[in-house]
Amino acid sequence: MRKIKIFDTTLRDGEQSPGASLNVEEKLVIARQLERLGVDIIEAGFPISSTGDFEGVKLIAESLDGPTICGLARAKKEDIEAAGKALEKASSSRIHVFIATSDLHMDKKLKMSRDDVLAMAVASVEQARQFTDDVEFSPEDASRSDMDFMCKVIEAAVNAGATTINIPDTVGYAMPGEIGDRVRYVKEKVPAANDIVLSIHCHNDLGVAVANSLSAMQAGCDQIECTINGIGERAGNTSLEEIVMALNMRQDVYDVETGINTRELWSTSRLVSNLTGIEVQRNKAIVGENAFAHEAGIHQHGVISDRRTYEIMSAKEVGWHGTQLVIGKHSGVHAIEKVLERRGYDLNRDQLHEVRARVKDAADREKTIEEEDVVAFANEVLNELTSEEQVVSLEEFSVMTGNGFTASATIKLNINGEEVIGTGTGVGPVDASAHALQQILSAQFGGELELSDYGLKAITGGTNALAHANIQFKDQAENRFRGDAVDKDVILASVHAMIKGANRALNHRIRHANTPQDKGGSPGQDTESKPQKTAK
Repeated sequence: MRKIKIFDTTLRDGEQSPGASLNVEEKLVIARQLERLGVDIIEAGFPISSTGDFEGVKLIAESLDGPTICGLARAKKEDIEAAGKALEKASSSRIHVFIATSDLHMDKKLKMSRDDVLAMAVASVEQARQFTDDVEFSPEDASRSDMDFMCKVIEAAVNAGATTINIPDTVGYAMPGEIGDRVRYVKEKVPAANDIVLSIHCHNDLGVAVANSLSAMQAGCDQIECTINGIGERAGNTSLEEIVMALNMRQDVYDVETGINTRELWSTSRLVSNLTGIEVQRNKAIVGENAFAHEAGIHQHGVISDRRTYEIMSAKEVGWHGTQLVIGKHSGVHAIEKVLERRGYDLNRDQLHEVRARVKDAADREKTIEEEDVVAFANEVLNELTSEEQVVSLEEFSVMTGNGFTASATIKLNINGEEVIGTGTGVGPVDASAHALQQILSAQFGGELELSDYGLKAITGGTNALAHANIQFKDQAENRFRGDAVDKDVILASVHAMIKGANRALNHRIRHANTPQDKGGSPGQDTESKPQKTAK
C-alpha cells in the first residue's frame, strides 16, 4: 500500500490556538506521546519566535530518536539560523521555510514584488540546506495564490534543494474539489514535483479541513499536516485522529496506510487537552465523550445485539476506555506511573514522587482517588515553573461571600522575600480574589494583568470531588499566561491557578527586561520588529 506520512504540528500551529500555552516540560511530554503514536514528523515549534520555543525545539530534538523533528522558519536568514541551531542534535531534522505567494499577502503584508519573493524563496531553501538535507518549503496562502506564479516559486524551491513541497490552505478558503485541482496542477506544471514529497496543510475555517486533506491526498499528496484534536489558529487545523481513522476505516476507497498506532489516539487526545487547557467537545469525532455513547433505545438495542449496527469502529481501536482505576493513599509510585503511562505521560522520578505525595494528601482527607484525579495532579506538577524563579508565592488568603453583601478577599503574597497584602471586592469570591491579586501586582510591577479567561470543573463526581481551575491572564501587550491548579476547595484552586499565571507573566517580564529585543518580523518588514508566531 501507498504510505501517507503524518506530519504533526500540534506543538507549533496547535500551540498558536487562542488560549493554548505550553511550557518546555509539557512540550516534551506531548512530543514523547506523539512518538508513541507513531507520527512521522513532529513540527516542534518556531524557534525564532521566543526563547521558550527555541528551548522546546532544542530539548525535543535532543530527546527523541524516532520521528523527524522539524522547526519552522520564515524565509529570513536569522529564522533559519535559529532553526538550524535548535535542531543541530536531532537524529533526524527538517527545516520548514515559508513565504507568501498570494498577491494579497505580497502586497499588504510583505510589500514585496513577485521577483523579490521568488529570490527570497530560493535563498532560504539554499540556506536551510546548509543545516540539513531535509528541507520543506511552503508557499503561504497557496489556495489564494495565482496558480502559475505559485508553480514558478515551487519549481525554483525544488531546484534549490527542497525535498518536500507543502500546499497550505492558510486561511481555510479552499473547497475539496479546488484543493485537489490545485495539487494536480502543480504535478502537471512542475515535473520536478513528482520526484519529491508533496504535502497538504489545511485550516478549518469553513469546516472542511479533513475533506480538503483527503482530496489533496487523492490528487497526489503523500504527506498530511495535522494536529491532535484539530487545534490551531482560529478554527483549527486538520484533525489527526479524524484523518487517520478515515484512511484506516475506508481503505476500500483510499488504498493507503499510515504508521499511526490508533490505540494511542484517545490517550494522546486527552493528554493534549489536559496540558493545553482546550477541552474536547463531547460530540467530537473519534475522541469525544459521546463518540461511542448511545442513548436512543433503538440504538442501544442494536449495539447490544451487534456493535456494528450503529458503530463503524470499536472504541478499542482508538484506545478509548471508560474504566477508572482507583488509587489509594497506600498506592506506590509504580501504580501511579502505570496509570500515567497509559494516559501518555512520561514523568521523571521526582515528578512521580510529587504526584504520589499529592495523591496521598488528598486520600488522607477521605477522598477516593480515581484515575482522572491522578492525571490532574500530573498536569499540576508539569504546569509548575520548575525551571523558572518563583517570584510570587501565597502566604495567606481569606474570602467573605454570601447573600446580601459584596464578596471581599484579602491575600498576602511573598514577592521576592517581601510580604505584601492586597484586598479586593467583586461579584463573587473568585472575582474579589482576582482584584486583590491584581492590586498587588499593579503596585509592585506596574501595568495590569487582565483575567481574560477562567474555567472551573469537578474532576470526578461527588461533592468531595477535586476542583480543577484554569485561568489566563492577558497583559497590555496582549501576551497571554495560563495557570492551572487542583484543590479540594474551589476558591483555593482558583487562587493557586492565578498565582501560577502571575508567576509566568512576571517571569516573562523579567526575561524581556534583561534581554535585547528579538530581531525578526515578517519578511519585507522592519527587521527590528519582534517576530510573532505565524500560521501557514
